[in-house]
Amino acid sequence: MISSWLASARHAVVLTGAGMSTESGLPDFRSAKTGLWNRFNPQQLASTYALEHYRQSFIEFYQYRIRTLRSCEPHKGHAILADWERRGLIKQIITQNVDGFHQQAGSRHVIELHGSLRTVRCQRCGNTLNSEAYLRNQFNCECGGFLRPSVVLFGEMLPEDAIEKAWQAAQKADLLIVLGSSLQVSPANQLPVIAKQNGAKIVIVNWEPTELDEIADIAIHERKIGDVLREMDRELKGSEGR
Repeated sequence: MISSWLASARHAVVLTGAGMSTESGLPDFRSAKTGLWNRFNPQQLASTYALEHYRQSFIEFYQYRIRTLRSCEPHKGHAILADWERRGLIKQIITQNVDGFHQQAGSRHVIELHGSLRTVRCQRCGNTLNSEAYLRNQFNCECGGFLRPSVVLFGEMLPEDAIEKAWQAAQKADLLIVLGSSLQVSPANQLPVIAKQNGAKIVIVNWEPTELDEIADIAIHERKIGDVLREMDRELKGSEGR
């Protein structure tokens, strides 16, 4: 059924969260047993406070995250979404993730709500470098400013441009597919509500139930996202061949 909705959608949008990347080997954040925040306190390490007052711990935490990211790569599900974009089946991807896997897999129309861990930027002049700089223990820009990851920290506002684009995408959507998001974080958790209010069908694929399952037309749990996307892709290609 989902594949037929996708095939007939005029403006399908995908929203991805941390669960999209766990199949690539990245830990997610809020899962009961394996979430990253069970091992680290985000208020202490992924925050503006840590950036200013516990800089060494802040650096070591992000070195760990960048090193973990560099050891992983996009999985088949990322590639399928990129292929769907090329075929015109989906118009945009909105992601809460900072890993850049969608772009690495070939997706071009990606809205990053929380920034990117692929780069670091200078707090003083705004110069941007590849995040490999952190793994080379380079933490200062040529101008002398501190290089910090290009992600949204606790205590910071989300980029207004990304929020505006995400809002517009949700309003245009006639199908919104949520992949691997717990839908606990604002404003991302409002996007399915906005899409639903504008008449869109809502599909939620997440290992654990979410608080927005009640507004979903279909909610799928305890299944790998990659498997669900492969199944949909086979159905799409099968219907195209008939």
